[in-house]
Amino acid sequence: MNDISNAAIQTAPTNAVIETILSRSAAKYYDATASLSDDQIRDLVRIGTSAPTSFHLQNWRFIAVRTPRAKAQLRPIAWNQPAITDAAVTFIIIGQLADASTVPERLSPVVEAGIMPARLVPEWEIPARGLYDDQPQRQRDEAVRSATFGTSAIIYAARSLGLGSTPMIGFDAEAVHSEFGLAEDEIPVMLLTVGPLRAGNWPQKPRMPVADVLDFA
Repeated sequence: MNDISNAAIQTAPTNAVIETILSRSAAKYYDATASLSDDQIRDLVRIGTSAPTSFHLQNWRFIAVRTPRAKAQLRPIAWNQPAITDAAVTFIIIGQLADASTVPERLSPVVEAGIMPARLVPEWEIPARGLYDDQPQRQRDEAVRSATFGTSAIIYAARSLGLGSTPMIGFDAEAVHSEFGLAEDEIPVMLLTVGPLRAGNWPQKPRMPVADVLDFA
């Protein structure tokens, strides 16, 4: 097991992306008077959908809860957390069960863009079917993975724009599914509040030493 000294950490290369990641913290207090425009919300989701997905499935969906009515609908089924109504927007992050039959459709723009030859599409679909067809646990695992990757991208994009964010798992999943009209193959993976902050938020909390979580093989 190797250790990394404090001196090495202090002299490690850095840039704006790394500084954004290392300065991010979970927000607790939002400016309840602030808002985000539709275009700002679309931009955050567009960035989120640049995250990786298995076989380019893009098996996710996002509901931007931002109106007073929708926030009031969500808050009671989200443990009555104040951030639901205080943040400019709360995303319901939805993962869709991995469905290999969608691979040709998902890859069609890739082929049209000249990135992938059409002959390779079956070489993606066939192994995807072998991995996911009749495998409900794998389908669900992939839904959660994809949604989480997308959420992470939104979190760091928000931070880079000076916005706070907080991923939340404190909600009634069945109620969210029903109240917001999710499809049978959709899972509400988490909520993500995003918006301008007000005073009182903590900086990023110290993490475990790298030596405690890293082994070299």
